[in-house]
Amino acid sequence: MPTPVPHATTTAVVAHGANDLRVERIERGEPAPGEAVVAVAYGGVCGSDLHYWRDGAVGESILRAPMVLGHEIVGVVARPAADGSGPAAGTPVAVHPATRHPTEVRFPADRPNLSPGVGYLGSAARVPHTPGAFAGEVNLRASMLRALPADLDLRTAALAEPASVAWHAVDRAGSVAGKRVLVVGAGPIGALAVAVAHRAGAAEIVAVDVHEHPLSIATAVGATRTLHAGEAAAIAAVDADVVVESSGTPQGLASAIRGATRGGTVVLVGMLPTGDQPVPISLAITRELTLTGSLRFNDEIDAVLASLTDGSLVVDPIVTHTFPVADALRAFTVAADPSVSGKVLLDFRER
Repeated sequence: MPTPVPHATTTAVVAHGANDLRVERIERGEPAPGEAVVAVAYGGVCGSDLHYWRDGAVGESILRAPMVLGHEIVGVVARPAADGSGPAAGTPVAVHPATRHPTEVRFPADRPNLSPGVGYLGSAARVPHTPGAFAGEVNLRASMLRALPADLDLRTAALAEPASVAWHAVDRAGSVAGKRVLVVGAGPIGALAVAVAHRAGAAEIVAVDVHEHPLSIATAVGATRTLHAGEAAAIAAVDADVVVESSGTPQGLASAIRGATRGGTVVLVGMLPTGDQPVPISLAITRELTLTGSLRFNDEIDAVLASLTDGSLVVDPIVTHTFPVADALRAFTVAADPSVSGKVLLDFRER
């Protein structure tokens, strides 16, 4: 019997359970014919990554086995897909982290993000879990890869995935050109929503947060005014045509409803806790507000990459820290403190 050929190993960031984050060597395995091997350059720490680390779960997605985290990544194709699909070796790429699987559950055909059959990198929604891409090298379907223009640097492109989430959220409100926009919660997604609304021609953008640091970032990417979350009367007086709720808290949603003009639209992109929420829904009724959810994104990543390339979408101030992968625990700790950080990146280039 021939001796099995060992698979390549790579350094990865793995959540083993609540408060158990490890940087360890794992087997990468051989790619399938339609998969490319990507050498990861940067990975952005997302709120879902933080929840898996701190809580061992994101809502109903409970960590039941060790899982590689991460879905906000960019890198370079180290080995192209054997079937000839996707970018060639040496191509810098961003990654669309969703994979569609068949499902019998109904959803709008033009909104595949709503399909329960969609798998996402670094998600415990399914068993076995879908491993993420916080690793030195990862095998990824060629269809997930987006070739980057030569003049778009990888560090900027690392924000393509969360910027697509923000782009989708702003689009859910329709056109914001010439309108007053209120963004409640100025963390990375909120700040990116500010940047997207600014690019889309909003006349005024008011950002709200409990910390000064994220408000300064929001100003740098297009907010025309900022308010502290405790300024209830001032928030209610904003009278915004469009509100993007990105704090993911009942208090933030209450502020969003109160800050919307009559007949306005409130987009919920922040993930609220599971269960019933105490919010002033009567105001949504008497003001005829439109409350709309926003989940991930579809193909907005292509428009985001084009806008990052031509400079019309300004995101650089949102990245505040970069850590080598060996310091992943420190990176996660900093990312969990919004008073000092915006988007935190892991650097996989030296490992």
